[in-house]
Amino acid sequence: MLIPLILSGGSGTRLWPISRKNLPKQFLSLAGSETLFQQTVKRALRLPDVAAPVVVASDDHRFLAAEQLQELEIHDASILLEPVARNTAPAIAVGALQAMARDPQAILLVLPADHLIGDDAAFGDAVAKARPLAEQDWLVTFGIRPDRPETGFGYIRRGKLLEKETFQVQQFVEKPKLEVAEGYVASGEYDWNSGMFMFRASTYLDELGAHAPAMLAAARAAFDQANTDLDFIRLDGEAFASAPSDSIDYAVMEKTSRAAVVPVACRWSDIGSWDALWLAAEKDAQGNHLEGDVIALDTKGSLVRSHDRHLVATVGLEDIVVVTTPDATLVARRDASQDVKKIVEALKAADRTEHDLHRVVRRPWGMYDSLESGDRFQVKRIVVKPGAALSLQMHHHRAEHWIVVKGVAEVTCDDKVFLLAENQSTYLPLGSKHRLRNPGKVPVELIEVQSGSYLGEDDIVRYDDVYGRA
Repeated sequence: MLIPLILSGGSGTRLWPISRKNLPKQFLSLAGSETLFQQTVKRALRLPDVAAPVVVASDDHRFLAAEQLQELEIHDASILLEPVARNTAPAIAVGALQAMARDPQAILLVLPADHLIGDDAAFGDAVAKARPLAEQDWLVTFGIRPDRPETGFGYIRRGKLLEKETFQVQQFVEKPKLEVAEGYVASGEYDWNSGMFMFRASTYLDELGAHAPAMLAAARAAFDQANTDLDFIRLDGEAFASAPSDSIDYAVMEKTSRAAVVPVACRWSDIGSWDALWLAAEKDAQGNHLEGDVIALDTKGSLVRSHDRHLVATVGLEDIVVVTTPDATLVARRDASQDVKKIVEALKAADRTEHDLHRVVRRPWGMYDSLESGDRFQVKRIVVKPGAALSLQMHHHRAEHWIVVKGVAEVTCDDKVFLLAENQSTYLPLGSKHRLRNPGKVPVELIEVQSGSYLGEDDIVRYDDVYGRA
């Protein structure tokens, strides 16, 4: 059984302000109408003789992963929730244990959820070459044939030929300096380290046990003590947190004698920066990639992305990135886009929220858009999906006014339950137990006006929640 293992726990800080902690790049539509996560899942499921995927996701992103799988009409995936981030080696370990619960001889195809592949046929051919090696207990990595000297990737040096166009790994190399990378590309002996793998689940666990026994023990304990919550498998928090944090490269691949590499040219990109997205994107005659409402005059080699109907105009620019969102704008040299993560660090240090949440925040029941805020007030637009409901909750520090602008809402306020139609409103006093539900078949939209001494999202006491949130 070939089981795709989709790793979707990254934060994508170098693609700020689009990618943020609560909505990272893998769950965004950055190249096409579907998200990177959805593209990765669909690509895997188009392979022959493939089973339902195993997804390892952050607990914070569980509803994003579940909803995007539902949009693809995939209902048999296993979603394992990481209580804390512990890098790829422990994540793959728990995924391997889940795969072996289905099939002790399962072969894993390990795919990061945030990569872009432009040639699915070439990728499929590489998977077909890797499978016989995996069945012979090799740990196979996919090496991307380099088309330029790149200092942002690790490299793999090919060793002796194993089978047609497959090789034993001679050496893993850290991210090199430019002149070293130029030598690697010129030699023809090196490939980029893609972070994609194929191996038998049991073989990986055996090698992890040989080279990182404490990590394997922690992963087993976290998996064995996991519990089921709705459609999710919650790993035991204490056990998983005890696992050393390490990548599969350091923990296993650089130490095992069973490492093999299959080179592939499939127009791959890890979309690790705005410059990487520009390289992978379609461009006009001036070398620009423009999205949204953009006027670019005398502008070359640039990526300009406008939010919604917000006009962005550029004049006399070259090799620049301009990205707007409702609450932030990034302007950077393209060759400095790797340093965008420093902005995220500065936002964290200043105790700001723009690195964490978008102005538009998605929830399992729908979404809200923070339209305006000031001293002791905040205005939101709330959209509730058909059949969905917010938790029964109470606030210590704020009262709320709800005005329905579309659909019919069911409102619970203390011991009263009533309907609100379009253009009707209600007042929810401070301290009242209340709930909003959409009993209809179309989305409900309303304007919420909050007023009080404290308006933070942590001022919520939940009494009942269909999504199992505390």
